[in-house]
Amino acid sequence: MNTAQSAPALERELADMLVEVLHLDMAASDIAPEAPLFGDQGLGLDSIDILEIAVAISKKYGFKLRSDDPDNDRIFASLRALASHIAEKRGP
Repeated sequence: MNTAQSAPALERELADMLVEVLHLDMAASDIAPEAPLFGDQGLGLDSIDILEIAVAISKKYGFKLRSDDPDNDRIFASLRALASHIAEKRGP
């Protein structure tokens, strides 16, 4: 797994992407890895935000996140969950 990116590094990269793509008024370092991405707690993202993130992830990491994936609630549960999913899809 020496070619794979470490989980904390991928989480930081994704936090930077979230701030940039969604024009969030916060520093990437302020996004807690376990904080919910959806709803009133955490970042409070909505479905349009998630769509924008999915497009950015597709461009950067080379695989698609589908809107009809039954695992989306789990995939987008937190920054850590999203990073884990990307690491799994990209492989070593």
